[in-house]
Amino acid sequence: MGASLNEIKQRIASTKKTSQITNAMQMVSAAKLTKSEAHSKQFQVYASKVREVVTHLTASQLNDIYTGSESKGINYNSMLVSRPVKKTGYIVITSDGGLVGGYNSSILKQMMTMLTEDHKAPDEYVMIAIGGTGADFFKTRGIDLAYELRNLSDQPSFEEVRKIVTMATTMYQNEVFDELYVCYNHHINSLTSQFRVEKMLPITDLDPEEAESYQQEYLFEPSKEDILEQLLPQYAESLIYGAIVDAKTAEHAAGMTAMKTATDNAKNIIDDLTISYNRARQGAITQEITEIVAGASALE
Repeated sequence: MGASLNEIKQRIASTKKTSQITNAMQMVSAAKLTKSEAHSKQFQVYASKVREVVTHLTASQLNDIYTGSESKGINYNSMLVSRPVKKTGYIVITSDGGLVGGYNSSILKQMMTMLTEDHKAPDEYVMIAIGGTGADFFKTRGIDLAYELRNLSDQPSFEEVRKIVTMATTMYQNEVFDELYVCYNHHINSLTSQFRVEKMLPITDLDPEEAESYQQEYLFEPSKEDILEQLLPQYAESLIYGAIVDAKTAEHAAGMTAMKTATDNAKNIIDDLTISYNRARQGAITQEITEIVAGASALE
């Protein structure tokens, strides 16, 4: 019985240490989440303004494209015009490590389902992975990656992801693929995230009627077409970057929730072990008393 008591005490001590570690990791993830949410809100202000400018500049082209009345001789920007889809590009965003609960598994499971249902062969899509977990997952299944990016910081700057987002827009313009989707977990709140597939290219979510609500007037130098040639790729890049920021926020929330769950489970285990320890100790004391009484009776 003594050995059993010592074993339980050791398990209680080790579980307490684990609880302290997971509790500290929970607080770290909570701090990262707060910073990431603030970063995301700041970016949304910028993204909203860029969208406003792009919508205003493309209003006339969008009206022609959406009504099917494109004028001959006018060079409509390739990022606005849908073309026959021969290949589809996917940017899949996961974390670089574990300890984030079901964050990665939900993304990868739904990605594989989507690839199976929407494509007959691997040559129908091009895969780009952000995050080591996703990159390793696809490689082990024989899926070639056009590019992978690992070890992003907790609040990634645009400079960190510039290469991959610029490469993605360039590949689209060079017709390596004919449409581009970003697949990731969208942050809803600290407890909830949702798998999201967003079409980034061609740019089809701009509404020419929005331009009528904007009061600003613009003077163009050089021409509007030249400005759009530079601005539309930057706008597409900002959309991809926004998805990365959103995914990072969801990752921190998932890490915080996972560590809170681990801490709560550790506390439950400690409570159960403490009850077991007390029962074993009571049993040992009762046995000792019984042996003493029995010995005293034998001497009478």
